[in-house]
Amino acid sequence: MDDSPVRKALPGFRWERVERLRYKAEGSAPFRAVTRQVLFGGGELRSEWRYFEVAPDGHSTLERHEHAHAVMILRGRGRCLVGARVHDVSEHDLVEVPPLAWHQFRAAPDAPLGFLCMVDRERDRPQLPGPDDLAALRRIPEVASFIRTGDDDA
Repeated sequence: MDDSPVRKALPGFRWERVERLRYKAEGSAPFRAVTRQVLFGGGELRSEWRYFEVAPDGHSTLERHEHAHAVMILRGRGRCLVGARVHDVSEHDLVEVPPLAWHQFRAAPDAPLGFLCMVDRERDRPQLPGPDDLAALRRIPEVASFIRTGDDDA
């Protein structure tokens, strides 16, 4: 077993001894074409540092949490919803997701979107929007045209 503190980068935004995982269990929440790698998140660290990759035209789940997120875009470009605003994002942009802010990340149609996400290791579970939440979000035209919730995926 390799106990080196260094895990070398591999081609394709992979790292030694880091498993590529499913983003979430199929059917647990709406998303399209997302993978997850947990880079750090054990031992004495109180945080978890993860790498997510959204394939071209894919999207993460529309959700919110009581915990905050710190996100750094490493690869590609796309757009993200944070709260009630949609933002263009590209490599090296930083995104702060405050507690209880609705958020969703979407890759551009022709490029992947890869990002690092740091959260508390001990955290609450995602909250999915209910009918009232979706109605409120859809009253904002830019948000309504952006969000994907499974039944409206193109």
